[in-house]
Amino acid sequence: MSQATGSGMAKVRLSYPWRLLSEGLRTQGRLYAISIFAMLAVAASTALAAWAMEGIVNAMTESVDRSHVFWVAAMVAAIFSVKGLATYVQAVSLSRAGNRIVATQQARLYQKLLRHGVSFFNVTETSDLLMRVTQSAQSARAMIDLIITSAVRDTLTLLGLVAVMVYQQPLLSLVSLLIVPPAIFGVRVLMRQVRAIMEKEIASLTEIIKVIQETSAGIRIIKIFGMEDRMIARMNAAVSQVEKRANSIARIEAVTSPLMETLSGFAIAAVVSVSALDLLGGEPTTAGQLMSFITALLMAYEPAKRLSRIRITVESQMVGVRMMFGLLDQPDSMIEVPDAKTLAAGPGRVEFQNVSFGYRDEQSIVRDLNLVFEPGKTTALVGPSGSGKSTLINLVMRLYDPESGHVLIDGQDIRGVTYESLRNKISFVGQDTFLFSTTVMDNIRCSRPEATDADVYEAAVAAHAHEFIVDLPDGYATQIGENGAFLSGGQRQRLAIARAFLRTSEILVLDEATSALDAASEALVKDALLKIKRGVTTIIIAHRLSTILEADTICVLQAGKVVEQGTSQELLARRGVFKKLFDQQFGEQAERHH
Repeated sequence: MSQATGSGMAKVRLSYPWRLLSEGLRTQGRLYAISIFAMLAVAASTALAAWAMEGIVNAMTESVDRSHVFWVAAMVAAIFSVKGLATYVQAVSLSRAGNRIVATQQARLYQKLLRHGVSFFNVTETSDLLMRVTQSAQSARAMIDLIITSAVRDTLTLLGLVAVMVYQQPLLSLVSLLIVPPAIFGVRVLMRQVRAIMEKEIASLTEIIKVIQETSAGIRIIKIFGMEDRMIARMNAAVSQVEKRANSIARIEAVTSPLMETLSGFAIAAVVSVSALDLLGGEPTTAGQLMSFITALLMAYEPAKRLSRIRITVESQMVGVRMMFGLLDQPDSMIEVPDAKTLAAGPGRVEFQNVSFGYRDEQSIVRDLNLVFEPGKTTALVGPSGSGKSTLINLVMRLYDPESGHVLIDGQDIRGVTYESLRNKISFVGQDTFLFSTTVMDNIRCSRPEATDADVYEAAVAAHAHEFIVDLPDGYATQIGENGAFLSGGQRQRLAIARAFLRTSEILVLDEATSALDAASEALVKDALLKIKRGVTTIIIAHRLSTILEADTICVLQAGKVVEQGTSQELLARRGVFKKLFDQQFGEQAERHH
């Protein structure tokens, strides 16, 4: 790594805490102001407690005036009462500000995720996203709390105690401060180790989340192929790595306390030795002055120890903070143009003009494609896997943008319209039906939140879903589990169709909408689709040609180009690609029957 690169990384590393601090103070300034005021009171009362030791000792050993003793006692009680109240206010205000920061950052991270296009989720693992949204927000809170408490409470407390020490015994104070240089050097050595260990620990935590996710999603495959031992071994390896690195972090963090205690012991021994030598002569030191000095020295140990560990603790949280800002700073992969217009009302004519697109720069899926989906008609897309069928519907729904050319709906380039108006124009039923872990009612209504219960019932009846829904334990209020785990494939598909019914959009996209159904369910769904397709621009992807033979137009795709187009009868008569696909599925006998 070059010196310039290393310097740049160091600057970025240093910028994160200040950026986090500035954002936190800007959004939670009132709470942090309260906590800082309380910390000032804690620091002042701590220094005053050490200073008061002179009066306490002198009053107990020299004073014969009882009123003076009572006055000292009242002062001590007042000092510690103020410190207790200030400590409470500091803790509560810091907690509230920290909780708000965690909630705000997690909301920002989630909103950022939703601004990304589908391509981002294709290349980013879910476990990584979970770590960024959960762990990094907690790291942000821990870091900002640490910076504020160390910068205000601990620093001011230490300065106040040092001031008391210097006031009481200047020479002894100088001797005790000799521990500072070796403490700083020791912390710098430990900090380098923490940085490397924490990066590896985050990777191991991500692996644990990944194993749990894959176990949950792929439990049937794990059971069927007897993969339990392999998954256990994989989890044990990840857990072992986290344990090992957590022990390393604990060991390094624990070193700071013995280090400071050892150095403090030498400092106190040096102070005792120097005080016995009476190097300065002059006025004798009173017992109260010496006790006040020793008290301040001992009380300075805790804030000094916390300050010595701050760099190590900040470095351990830096990985999570860097993950958070790394996601927040990524440019949005799919954006709405600043002057986006509402998609104008129209019949739903979809047109591709010289469209080219590839998921990877070096590999194009669609090449210079020109195609029109006529309004109110049903157009089917057929062709072998990899021919570009799914790519076309992804472009229509603007899950991706073409590399060149234009996708138009009713004459408007969809890159120039608002997402809301585009989404309202399109309904979708996919092959892999996704349902949310909520009620049946909520899953249907998600396509049109303002819909009434009666509208939902009507959509369910039209999709032939009402019959099985009312037989569920709580009817439309039944919780269906993660992705509809408590429903059959046919039931899930009919809920998805009911959702599309409720949307009542001008464009309907069907991606293998009947592939998961048995014959009885397929017949019901086909009947439902006939109703929803009436007068709607319908785009169908189907591998089973029997489901699209009645389409108004069939487009045969190969290598991202339309090689044939027409009705099923026209395409069979041409004896081209469609004819070959037809024969593969139905055979010669089906052809003669047709």
